[in-house]
Amino acid sequence: MIEPSQPSQPSRRQRMIVLAVCCMSLLIVSLDNTVLNVALPSMREDLNASVAGMQWTIDAYTLVLASLLMLAGSTADRIGRRRVFVAGLVLFTAGSLLCSLAPSLEWLIVYRMVQAVGGAMLNPVAMSIITNTFTEPAERARAIGIWGAVAGVSMAAGPLVGGVLVDSVGWRSIFWVNLPIGLAALVLTVRHVPESRAARARRPDPVGQLLIMALLGTLTYGIIEAPAAGWHSPVIMGCAVVAFASLVGLLIYEPRREEPLIDFRFFRSAPFSGATVIAVSAFSGMAGFLFLNTLYLQDVRGLDALHAGLYMLPMAALTMLFAPLSGRLVGSRGPRLPLLIAGVAMAASGLLFAAFRAETSTALMFTGYVLFGLGFGMVNAPVTNTAVSGMPRSQAGVAAAIASTSRQTGSTLGVAIVGAVLAAGLANGSDFAGATGPAWWIITGCGVLVLVVGAATSGPWARATAARTARTLDPTTPRTRADA
Repeated sequence: MIEPSQPSQPSRRQRMIVLAVCCMSLLIVSLDNTVLNVALPSMREDLNASVAGMQWTIDAYTLVLASLLMLAGSTADRIGRRRVFVAGLVLFTAGSLLCSLAPSLEWLIVYRMVQAVGGAMLNPVAMSIITNTFTEPAERARAIGIWGAVAGVSMAAGPLVGGVLVDSVGWRSIFWVNLPIGLAALVLTVRHVPESRAARARRPDPVGQLLIMALLGTLTYGIIEAPAAGWHSPVIMGCAVVAFASLVGLLIYEPRREEPLIDFRFFRSAPFSGATVIAVSAFSGMAGFLFLNTLYLQDVRGLDALHAGLYMLPMAALTMLFAPLSGRLVGSRGPRLPLLIAGVAMAASGLLFAAFRAETSTALMFTGYVLFGLGFGMVNAPVTNTAVSGMPRSQAGVAAAIASTSRQTGSTLGVAIVGAVLAAGLANGSDFAGATGPAWWIITGCGVLVLVVGAATSGPWARATAARTARTLDPTTPRTRADA
């Protein structure tokens, strides 16, 4: 059904411009973290920061992003997707400029949070724009495949661009990359992206939003600071209590609302629930993988930022190569095969480091990079497509926001948990290799979870639950064979 605010189907040229703009927004949001990972050792030295301080430069960003994504998605559905998207581009670009001028670690973390507020208005809104622009399922799957390939481009370009900039100009220059891309995307959005919104606006849910922020904030803070403060310290125990109370509050409060921020009925769909778990697992593994390898290559092997970026190029190149292939497979054969390949490859990569100390052998290390890049390239398109396909278009923003929140929550937890394990190991006197052993097993477990959940939630039974959920959310949804 065509939404009232979007009365005619955009031309192919306009659809391609819309896709390009959405991919540009994803590029700057994703590139920001991959570039930053390579710059961590330089920033740590310049700002005299600890491992926990470096974790916060990443997690302050992903935490705010995860906390606000659903609010941004539902707000865009209500007041206009292009309007929110433009505001996000302005905020993100301004935040990038401020980060490049940060006088201290504390100010850098604050400005990273400003960036994240803008970034929260980009990814879920961009996916909602794509969903409402590409209405034919196969074409939408291909568009999402291209969208997923951009994550590979950010992984490929991020370490290399970051290495060149850090070695030649300094770590502050990594934030300059966002300025021309953000400004170009802003101009194209104003000129070419049509406005759209949900046919019926959803009401705000401030209580639900505060509960989500309290849950994610206290959980992340507790994990990052526990190695230094102690797991039984009053502050960490307080964080655990607040996180648990916030989760219980969400489970009790949200179902009672007529239009909740998180509609738990979405999770009656096994593919949607599976996509959420897979996104958290895959992005936890990816964030932890990048965090560990960046520190290892520069602190242990003694490589400069540029050569560290070049070492990780095989992983990024495989992600860029297989992401569009994954999109085509999802469009032609469904999400099952890409998810199985992703789980096997990511688990095998983690196992090389966990059981065979792949970092001690350049050949094994590159094999691990290739496997992880292949797996991560295959996982994004099926997760995104499963999350938004079958949902009513009027709730595309919310569904896309939950998928994006799952990714950012995974990234936040990946850095927090892996960083905490590393910090605890180093504090106990272990060398770097010994301290990272448990972390690599965690990353291996993330790959296994992708494999198991992907297999369980991509069959006929799962598709039937998705069809029933779609009719629950929108009774006008037609019945399909999956209902049988």
